[in-house]
Amino acid sequence: MSTTTTAVDASLPDSWEELVTTALLGTDRRTPPGSAPGPDAPSALLDAAAAATVRRRAGLRPGRAARRPEPAPEDPRPALPPAAARRLTMLLADRPGTPGGGRRGTAPDLMELLPQWLATANARDYAAPPAVLPALLDAARGRTDLRPAALRFAGPRALWLARLNPDWRFALRAAPGGGASVPGARDTEGIRRLWREGLFAERVALLAALRSREPAAARELLATTWATERAEDRLMFVDSLRTGLGPDDEPFLEQSLADRSRNVRATAAELLSALPGSALAGRMAVRAGACVAVDHTRDTPTITVEAPHECDAGMERDGVVARPPAGRGERSWWLGQLVEAAPLGGWPGRLGGRTPREIVALPVADDWQGELHAAWCRAAVRQRDATWSRALLGEPSAPEAGGPGAVSLAERAKLLGTLGAAERAEWVAGFIETHGLSEAFQLLGVCAVPWAAPVGRAVADALNIARDAGSYPWSFSGVMGLAERCLDPSEASRLDALLALPDEPENASPGAGGYWSEAFQRLVTTLHLRARIHSELTP
Repeated sequence: MSTTTTAVDASLPDSWEELVTTALLGTDRRTPPGSAPGPDAPSALLDAAAAATVRRRAGLRPGRAARRPEPAPEDPRPALPPAAARRLTMLLADRPGTPGGGRRGTAPDLMELLPQWLATANARDYAAPPAVLPALLDAARGRTDLRPAALRFAGPRALWLARLNPDWRFALRAAPGGGASVPGARDTEGIRRLWREGLFAERVALLAALRSREPAAARELLATTWATERAEDRLMFVDSLRTGLGPDDEPFLEQSLADRSRNVRATAAELLSALPGSALAGRMAVRAGACVAVDHTRDTPTITVEAPHECDAGMERDGVVARPPAGRGERSWWLGQLVEAAPLGGWPGRLGGRTPREIVALPVADDWQGELHAAWCRAAVRQRDATWSRALLGEPSAPEAGGPGAVSLAERAKLLGTLGAAERAEWVAGFIETHGLSEAFQLLGVCAVPWAAPVGRAVADALNIARDAGSYPWSFSGVMGLAERCLDPSEASRLDALLALPDEPENASPGAGGYWSEAFQRLVTTLHLRARIHSELTP
């Protein structure tokens, strides 16, 4: 070190902030400590800053000796194929978004392909390469939708890293118990000890694991401490009974209807109403049946509704919320809850032996149709009743299917979730062919990925029709992005004819043809990339 620097070291300022202040004011107005005013002052300031930087980096006080971390656990799963490992590195290195929010261009959005890549890798049970774990955890930190698949792929080493880096602590929260192992089915004493002494997250993990393999044992374990649990914990615990829900759970849930917590009571009532043979479901059937009847004195048989005039204590105990939301009438609010909780299998007998489709087709007097059908929709979703779902969905080509109707598009999307994947795809494809894409976005979201051939063809044809009609192209960007992720890659060859720049109609939006060509090019490129990703992950 030079003599000048040594002299500066002897009189270093006490704080970095003082050096910063001197630099901001300028050495003409403020002389660095330990130096004289003049032409050498700037150099003296830089020397002082350099010395202070070294001191700040190397002059830390030694910390207390700590125990070295245990080695990272082994991951016994097979290693990724080299090509798939390189592809994962590329996906994690991509940064979404373009400056200025303009056109996306023809390049695929790699980050949007990461969820599918993780799903395929997890299906093959591959282990994550250690070198990519930091980038993978960073990606999962920024996108909560990635976390379940990312943490499953990352395996036990993700939890090991999360304990060393506060930025990745979400992994410990996402994995109940922070990776604590659940005792085996035969370790009765270990199960009881963990249930009595474990942290809340560990107890939730234990209950979930037991419920998935031995529902009765999980319920019996919960009953041993139920009376002493906090209300918020009881709510989480009773909700875990959704897994493996069956008639044997009825006594416990019926007892929970008298719980101190309103939320616990409501959850118990919801679960009981999902058991059509439960006593609660029977009570709700009687109440709902007293409100709905068929009037045969009219020219056409018509459903009449007489909503409840009060919400009594018995209704409240069975989960009916007495106070309606703002802007909602009390009687319609109570009626909806009763019909929603009543077993759907009882309505044909109460309404003249009609089938669900015939019941739904009946007119409803006094503008009660929307309320009644909406409640039946919620009941069909809760009870997973495909027959009632088909009746409420109706034909996809019906005019009212694309409009407000008695059943909204959001309700139709939930009803579709009760049907098998093939039937769901046929219905959505028929809807798109009749009503186009403008109303189909919610419905496409419930279709299995990759989309079945009928859905893929319907979407591609509808996009082509919209392009040829000169429609405003940016209004279809959401569907186009969904198609990039959900179309079957085998459909790419069918789209080649759409890559050419089309002739723009006179009433088309300016530049629409170029946008459509660019969007279809990106779609085809993305489909080819997804096909390569699949082949790279396939042994």
